[in-house]
Amino acid sequence: MQSPATLIRLGQELVFVLLGLLLIRVAAMGRFLWDRRSEMWVALGALLFMLGVRAWLRAGKYVTRWEHRARGASLVLLGICMLAITLAPFDWIAPLLGTAGGVLALRGVVIAVLVLRTN
Repeated sequence: MQSPATLIRLGQELVFVLLGLLLIRVAAMGRFLWDRRSEMWVALGALLFMLGVRAWLRAGKYVTRWEHRARGASLVLLGICMLAITLAPFDWIAPLLGTAGGVLALRGVVIAVLVLRTN
């Protein structure tokens, strides 16, 4: 039986998998109802990028080094995808959004495997 802390970490990663699948579904449907060039979208993309770099540099402080590196890399890629969406032509939005969803889903799976492997 897993400890409660491990189950909570696995639950958090399940949320990332579900969020990634939701983004992939939105990208597949092609219905985008937000202003992709707003200041908030750019700020969120930049914030995710910065948090990813910070997580990558502080790897191994609280949990295993590989968990932090996977989290940091996924946030950096997500931030890059979000910033690219603001500059990309409209035809590229769905593939970029699908890529962002794939990054989140893959992050959830990879970190869940790392959590289970370390415990």
